[in-house]
Amino acid sequence: MSTALFIVDVQNDFTEGGALAVAGGDAVASAITAYLARNADRYALVIASRDWHDAEGSNGGHFAGVDSDAAPDYVDTWPVHCVAGTPGADYDPGLDTTAVTHHVKKGQGVPAYSLFEGVTDDGSTVADLLTAHGVVDVDVTGIATDHCVRASALDALAHGRHVRILTDLVAGVAPQTSEAALAELAHAGADLEESK
Repeated sequence: MSTALFIVDVQNDFTEGGALAVAGGDAVASAITAYLARNADRYALVIASRDWHDAEGSNGGHFAGVDSDAAPDYVDTWPVHCVAGTPGADYDPGLDTTAVTHHVKKGQGVPAYSLFEGVTDDGSTVADLLTAHGVVDVDVTGIATDHCVRASALDALAHGRHVRILTDLVAGVAPQTSEAALAELAHAGADLEESK
């Protein structure tokens, strides 16, 4: 097999009730679980990422209002979210991670959007994992279409992988920016397909 599945940031702070809740996040978590139940054996790797921000400081200016009184701009600065070891950083309970082969933490003290910016607990990068397992094709799922899914998919393309966005297994912050992100990804060479 030479295909990997990316599950990007399906965490409590990004699903309903979280600090940066995305509408449809819980549904995406459950849908990814159902998809994995049917398809996990198709993948050489199943890589799940999580924002894992430091509790102290602004994480390189990522958290608004920590080093100044500035309000978040929701582009480069955000409310506090996904602090390491807190419930907000945990996977959404609707996501069954049994089939996940590698867990990646990103944003440890710095802003990070792409799962390529993270590392596993043993220090492996996603690029290293893909190369070591001969992965050519990457399917991308998760949250949010217009931020971390977009960044992760663009990085996979930049690393020479064939990318497919499973459009029914992603959720975005806003319809307009999510549509723009998907259009950008298609223009960059990604395939947009439903998982069914």
